[in-house]
Amino acid sequence: MSTNKNPFVIPTNGGQALTQNAFANLPTPGAPAAQPNQNPAAPSPTPAKNRGRVDIIREKAGRGGKTVTVARGFAGIGLPEKEILAKKMRAACGTGGTVKDGRIEIQGDKREQVARILAEAGFRPVFAGG
Repeated sequence: MSTNKNPFVIPTNGGQALTQNAFANLPTPGAPAAQPNQNPAAPSPTPAKNRGRVDIIREKAGRGGKTVTVARGFAGIGLPEKEILAKKMRAACGTGGTVKDGRIEIQGDKREQVARILAEAGFRPVFAGG
């Protein structure tokens, strides 16, 4: 081998040792995860505020005998949030649905599932009608 100092030759002798361990601060498997700044005497998080009453009704009229669950009476939320709620309801119920005229319509009689999702979102669901 020649002793020529070529600047384009990459040394293969192993180089320098690493100066820090990138994995040193990761938790070990099976050990409880450390939660910084958690005060055990602190009160639990407050539940979501009451965002208002929402009526949940079941409709069949004008739908060819098909049953539809309708959530209406939303106050203070826009169309994008209604779309998000409708998507959660469709996924939870396993059915189709849409947002029309400020109301969320879910196919089938799914009043209980719709009420649960609305309660989780901070609304006060009320079963209205017959």
